[in-house]
Amino acid sequence: MIDNEIAIKVSHLTKTYRLYDKPIDRLKEALHPLKKQYHKDFYALNDVSFDIKKGETVGIVGKNGAGKSTLLKIITGVLTPTSGTVTTHGRISSLLELGAGFNPDMTGIENIYLQGSLFGIKRRVMEENIQTILDFADIGDFVYQPVKSYSSGMFARLAFAVAINVEPDILIVDEALSVGDAKFQRKCFAKIDNLSQKGTTILLVSHDLESVKSYTNKACYIKNGMNFCFSDTDVVVNRYLNDLFPKEKKEEVYHTKNMANENITDDGYIIPLSDKAMSFGVGLAKFNNIKIQGIENIIFSGNEEITIIIDIEWEIEAILDLCEREGFKKNIIVGMYIESVKNEKIFAFNTYTSGVFIDIYTGLCKVKFSFTMPVLAPGEYFLVPSIALGEHRVHTQLCWYDYYGTIVSQPEKGVDFLGMVEIDYRVNV
Repeated sequence: MIDNEIAIKVSHLTKTYRLYDKPIDRLKEALHPLKKQYHKDFYALNDVSFDIKKGETVGIVGKNGAGKSTLLKIITGVLTPTSGTVTTHGRISSLLELGAGFNPDMTGIENIYLQGSLFGIKRRVMEENIQTILDFADIGDFVYQPVKSYSSGMFARLAFAVAINVEPDILIVDEALSVGDAKFQRKCFAKIDNLSQKGTTILLVSHDLESVKSYTNKACYIKNGMNFCFSDTDVVVNRYLNDLFPKEKKEEVYHTKNMANENITDDGYIIPLSDKAMSFGVGLAKFNNIKIQGIENIIFSGNEEITIIIDIEWEIEAILDLCEREGFKKNIIVGMYIESVKNEKIFAFNTYTSGVFIDIYTGLCKVKFSFTMPVLAPGEYFLVPSIALGEHRVHTQLCWYDYYGTIVSQPEKGVDFLGMVEIDYRVNV
C-alpha cells in the first residue's frame, strides 16, 4: 500500500541493458548450447529509491547519460524496470521526448483531443479547455496543420499546453522546454509555479540549475545510474556542482582543453565562442576576441578583481556612409550583459554610459572593463557582448551576440543563496 501522503514511491529500481560488441553476438548467445554470454550488462539505473510527497516539486539533476530520462520513462510507464517497483498516486501528465504520444500526421487540434482520450478525459471536457490550450500554445493557425510540419519550438508549446491542461496530479517535464524561446520558457515556469501552489506534484529534469533552485524544494542527484543524493535543492545542487567543477581538479579539467585551443595568452584567457552563440546586427563590425583577466579560465567564486578585454574592428568607410544616410552619431558603443541561463540580466556595462567616446576613424579598438565580480548563485552565466553605432536613444546594432560564451560561478563553501547575488549586509534588532 502506498502512503496517502506519497505521490511517487520508487523502491530499489534497476534498469539494465545488454550491450553486444557485434550484432552477430546476439544470435550466438541465443543459440549457444551452453548458454554462453556474449553481452555485458549496462546499468542505466542501479538500486534507486526515494519517496516524493504530494505537492512537492522535485528537480532531477545529473550529467548526460546518468539515467535521468530512464528514470522518468519508468515512472511514466514508457519503460519497464529490470527489477524494483514504482508506485504512483494520481493522474500523471508528462512532457518527455518531443513527439511522444503525438500522431505526426494529425493536426494540432486532433492531437489535443487524442491526448485527452489517452488520459481518459471526455471530449466534452476537452472542448471546454480547448481555447485555454490554444491560447497558451500560441501557435496561431498552425494548430490546423499536421504536427509533422511543426518546428521543435512549436511542438514544445503545444505539448506543454496540453500537458498542463489535463488536470494532472503529477506533472513530469524532461528538458523539453529547452527548445522554446526565452519568453515561452518564462511562461512555462510561471505555470509550473502556479500548479505547484495548487498542490500538483512536479518532477523536473533540467541542466538549468537556476531553474531547479528557483522552482523546486527538493532535488535528486543521479550519478552513474544511482541515487547519489536526495535532499533539499540547495544541498543537492551544491553537491552536483562540486562534482562538476571540483576546485582541486579545475586546472586539470580546463587546462588541457584550453591549451589545445590556445585560449591561454599572456594578457588573459580568450573566451571560447559557445556552440549556442547567435549573432545579429547590420554587420560592418566584428569581435576579434574577448579575454578575461583575474580568474583562472572561466571559473570564479566572487569578489575577484576582473578585467574583460573586448577586441573589435569595423569598416570605417561603410560605417561613415551609414551615418550619413541614417543620421547616426559617429560614435562606436561597446558593451556587455552578464545573463543567467534563464536570460535574466544580472549586470551590464558599456562605453556610452561610462562617458567613453570611441573615434570611428580608428577602425579598431580594445576596450577594457574592470570591476569587482559579485558573488553569484552557483551555475553558468552567459556573456552577451554588443557593438553599436550612435548614442543611447538613437543607435543601431552592428554586431550583437547572444550566448557568446560562458563563465561559471562556484562560490566558496558555506555561502547559502537566497537569490541570484550574495550581498554583504548587517542586521540590527
